Amino acid sequence: MAEDSKKLPDLLKESSSSPLPILDWSNPPAGKMSWPELVGMTAEEAEKKIKEEKPELKIHIIPPNSMVTMDYRLERVRIFVDASGKVAQEPQLG
Repeated sequence: MAEDSKKLPDLLKESSSSPLPILDWSNPPAGKMSWPELVGMTAEEAEKKIKEEKPELKIHIIPPNSMVTMDYRLERVRIFVDASGKVAQEPQLG
């Protein structure tokens, strides 16, 4: 059993990777952070409108009942759609 514990990685050692960045809300991104007016539009229409305002953003169209990560990214907008392909909830940065 002592030999088995030697095979396990030492989880208490510090990682060589850099720490995750802390979000600094003292300097929020310029412009809109959400688009409530897009609810009910098609995903394509919503994507086009967001890209017109902020072309640098990455748009992700999320089908119904899809799993997504919980990370927060200021360069990303998720567009959650219903079964008919219409925007189901307010798209926002993150």
